[in-house]
Amino acid sequence: MTVAVGMEHVATVFEVVAAAVLVLGLVLAAALSGRVWWRTGSGHTAYRSLRETFGGALLLGLEILVAADLVRTVAVEPTWENVAVLGLIVLIRTFLSFSLEIEIDGVPPWRRALAGGGRQLSAAVSRAAAAGSAASPTPAGPGHHQEAR
Repeated sequence: MTVAVGMEHVATVFEVVAAAVLVLGLVLAAALSGRVWWRTGSGHTAYRSLRETFGGALLLGLEILVAADLVRTVAVEPTWENVAVLGLIVLIRTFLSFSLEIEIDGVPPWRRALAGGGRQLSAAVSRAAAAGSAASPTPAGPGHHQEAR
């Protein structure tokens, strides 16, 4: 087996892993969302949980697919045309990742520190699902304190 054939197999493995991440991410996001809905009775909170959890799986899947493209282009057939196509693919996937991150967090990355970050809400939703509390999983604002768990 040549190096090119081996790297083609490696790229294919990356693509299969990315597909598995997407499928498992959807299943886990649906399960978590269902649990949040069951425990809190809030469809809105469950929907946000679904979006945030599956959005994270989408981001991870995109990153793995970029790795597959890099392996395939650099190690298998590094022509100028393939490198240009890779650059375009990475540009499109980077834009998608950036857009998904804004959708999940609700703010651009450079404003995340000012807004407190959407990750706090995601963590609060996860805690509410795990604890079974019906409390609103909103991040603490100024003057409020969150308990460390």
